[in-house]
Amino acid sequence: MNVLFATYPMAFHTPGGGEVQLLSYEQHLPGHGVTPRRLDPWNPRFLDNDLVHFFSCIGGSSHLCSFVKGLGLPLVVSSSLWVTQETVGSFPIDEIRHQLATADRVVTNSRLESDTLAEVLGLARDKFVEVSNAVDEVFLQPQEPAAFGQEFGIEQPFALCVANIEPRKNQLALALAMLRHPDLLLVLAGEVRDAQYWREVQRVGGDRLRFVGAIPHQSPLLRSAYAACDVFVLPSYFETPGLAALEAAAQRARLAITRKGSTTEYFGGTVQYLSPDSVDSIAEAIAGALAGPPCSYTPPSWRHATRTLADVYAELVQ
Repeated sequence: MNVLFATYPMAFHTPGGGEVQLLSYEQHLPGHGVTPRRLDPWNPRFLDNDLVHFFSCIGGSSHLCSFVKGLGLPLVVSSSLWVTQETVGSFPIDEIRHQLATADRVVTNSRLESDTLAEVLGLARDKFVEVSNAVDEVFLQPQEPAAFGQEFGIEQPFALCVANIEPRKNQLALALAMLRHPDLLLVLAGEVRDAQYWREVQRVGGDRLRFVGAIPHQSPLLRSAYAACDVFVLPSYFETPGLAALEAAAQRARLAITRKGSTTEYFGGTVQYLSPDSVDSIAEAIAGALAGPPCSYTPPSWRHATRTLADVYAELVQ
C-alpha cells in the first residue's frame, strides 16, 4: 500500500512534535506493509498512491484536502489539535470543521481529543480514530546522564523544558515560576519560533536561564538531557500529550506538565499537573515533582503505534 504524506509548506522550518510524529510514522510503517511517500509539489503524482495522509489543521490546509477528495482518493488527517467550547473563538473553526469533515478519518492522539473535537465541531464520533503518541525504542533504554552536562557545561541542578520557543509553549510563565526556585537553573531546548517572545523570556530568565538550542531528535544528548534533569517541565496551553513529555517519562524523569489537553489520559497519577495560566500553579507543580518519585509511566513505541495506523489505512482502501 502506497500512502502519500503531505503537510503545510512551513512545517519543517522549525520542526516540532507533529513533524517528529510524521517522520516516526514514515520510519515504522514499512514494517506493517505500508510505503509512505512524501508529497513533491513539483511532481505530486497523487494518483500513484492508494491514500493521502495530511498532517495538521493549520490555516489553508483544507484546500489541499478538498483537492485530494476531488481526485477520489481516501484522505486521513492528523489533527494534533485541542479545541474546547471555551477556546473555539481562537481558531479558524469553520475552516477546520470543513477540513475534518472532508477527511475519511481523523487521527487523534487520545480518546479525549476525539471526543472533544467531535463535540465542538459537531462531527460524527466514528470519523475519529485514536493512534497513541509514542517514542522511539531507543528512548526506552537507560541513558548516561553526565553527557548532557559535559557538553553544555551545566554542573548545577536544573529544570528542563524541550519545546519550540513560542507563546503556546508558555516558557515566559515558566521563567517567572522559576524565580521561586532559585536553586535550579532553567534549561530550554528547541527552535525559536517567536523572536519577540523569546526576548521577553530571556529578560525574565536572566542569568538563571540557559538556552541550548535545538538538539537533534536522534542525538543521545537529548536522551541524556532527560535523564540528567532534576525535573522536566512542559507548561503549554495544551498538549496531546507532548512527545517531549513522553520521552522524558521514558527516561524516568520527574515531570511537571500541563493539565490542558490529553495529558491525564496518558500519565494518570504518575506526574504533577499544572495550570498553564497560573505562575503559582507552575511553581507548585515543580516543587511537587521535585519532592516526589520519578515518573513510572512507560510510553508505547512507534513500532506498536503504527500498527494501529496501518489498520486505519487498510480499512479505507479495501
